This record gives sequence, structure tokens and C-alpha cells, in this order.
Amino acid sequence: MTAALCLGTYRVRAVSQAARTALAAGSPWVDTAPNYARGLAHEELRPVIGEYPTVRVATKTGFFTAEQGRTALTEGVLTREEAAGRHSLERGFVRWQTKRSLAALGRVDLVFVHNPEHHGHGLDRAVLHGRVREAFTALEEFAHAGRIGGYGVATWSGLTSGALSVPELLTLARQAVGSAEHHFTALQMPVSLIMDAPITQALNGGGPLVQAKDAGVITFGSAPLHGGGLIDAMTPELVNLIRPGLSAAAAALLAAGSCPGLDVVLTSASIREHWDDAAKALAAPLTAQELRRVTDELADG
Repeated sequence: MTAALCLGTYRVRAVSQAARTALAAGSPWVDTAPNYARGLAHEELRPVIGEYPTVRVATKTGFFTAEQGRTALTEGVLTREEAAGRHSLERGFVRWQTKRSLAALGRVDLVFVHNPEHHGHGLDRAVLHGRVREAFTALEEFAHAGRIGGYGVATWSGLTSGALSVPELLTLARQAVGSAEHHFTALQMPVSLIMDAPITQALNGGGPLVQAKDAGVITFGSAPLHGGGLIDAMTPELVNLIRPGLSAAAAALLAAGSCPGLDVVLTSASIREHWDDAAKALAAPLTAQELRRVTDELADG
């Protein structure tokens, strides 16, 4: 089974246009964050998602723009030093930012704790985990009140650097709520032919994606084109190995979207032709054997 193609709005210039394209094409999720599009992504998305009541909306908490930081400072949510850092997992800030996201978007199904490892370099792991637990505690309040459907972690390097693991995140969620009835329901991490460790681990029956799926957690793959940098590295030989006749972008998306244990693959395609190109490729996923040939070739190369 291939992952569902869904819209991710990181680095998208025209958010509303991309959303209209993706939702008209049937994207079941839109993934965004308060700091995307210079802090305007939520406002640009609201009228579009209002036209599609069944689309599910994921946003994040942690990063903020300079202007949002000044507002948080003025309202006494952050200290001057914290506001200058442009990232916070303090419980009060997570509450404040999530309330603002709900107000701006109108509805939120899922809130990701955004790159919790951002300030974790050099920190004792127990301190980092304590910050994550504080954020989870705030988000559990929203989930318990029915204001969000659940929460998760969107990480760039936390799961590959050893700062975090899926079992540890599940333990922190249980600690945050004080029982096994937590609302930790999603995990997002990079999955691509450049950051391919999750693919090779999943093909071998392990790694964070498999652990998450075994726990009933929905999995999101971010940056399948590695911010566009992967396209230039997609040689004709590699594209043909994945599937002859595809564009470089579609081949890269197909490889990422065929990763075992992956539910959602995020793309920032804003042109319908590009979206349909990717969707057509993903309609016929690679088998595990085909995908392993690709990863083996890259490892040998």
C-alpha cells in the first residue's frame, strides 16, 4: 500500500493556490505551521479549508516568527530571551500558540510538536524529554476538551540523532496524561532517497515508522524531494530503475511513498499537472523488492 499524497505548505509561496490545487485533487490532509509563509499560512489556508469540510488539518507548535514572538512577549507569554530564540516548548507558550492556531484556521485535527530537538543540542536527554512532556501536557488539555483530535511530533533529526525514540515519545505521552489513554496519534519525519534511513529500516522490519505503525500512530513523510535538491540528483538511470517514463519528481515521490509503514507523503506541488503526475505514480506503489533494489543501488553508488 502506498502513502496518501497530501499537501505540505513548508516553503510554499502561494499557500492558498497550492491548497486549492491539492484539495481539488483530493488531498486528505493539509500540513502547515504558524511560522510558514512568513507567518501568514494559517490565514491563507482558512478560506480554502472552509470549502472542504472533510479535509484534515495538521499544524505545529514550537517555532514562531519574529512578529509572533513580539506579540507573545507583549502578552507576557515569553521572556525577552525566549522570544529571541524563535522556538519554545514551554507549556504556557504551547497553549497560547495552539489557541491562536485554532482561531486562525477555524479547526485543527492535529498539532505536531515542531522539531523538539531544536534546542536539544548539548542538553541532557532528560531535560529535552521534560520539555517534550510539558508540551504534550498542554496539548492533552486541548485534546481532552475536544478542541483538537490529537497531537504528535514532527522532527527533522530527533529520531535519527538518538535524541528521541518512538517508545520514549509514547512513554512521555502516557506521563503527560497520567494514564495509557493519551492522544499521541501522529509522527512526522523526513523520508526520501537522500534521508533514506527510515526506508531501509522499514524494509528490514524496524525503525521509527514501523514502531509508530505498530503503536497505531499515523505516519507522515516530509521532504520527499529534500527541498527540491533531490531532483537534480535523480539521474535517468535512477529514474528508470524506479519506474521508466516518470519525471524525476514523480520517481522520487514514488520511492518515498512506497516506504513500508508510511501513511502520508507530503508534497508542496502547487500546479495541478505536477500534482496529477505524482498521484498517478503513487497509484501503483513499488513492491518491497523493487524499493530495496533502489536503496541497494544508492548504497552501492
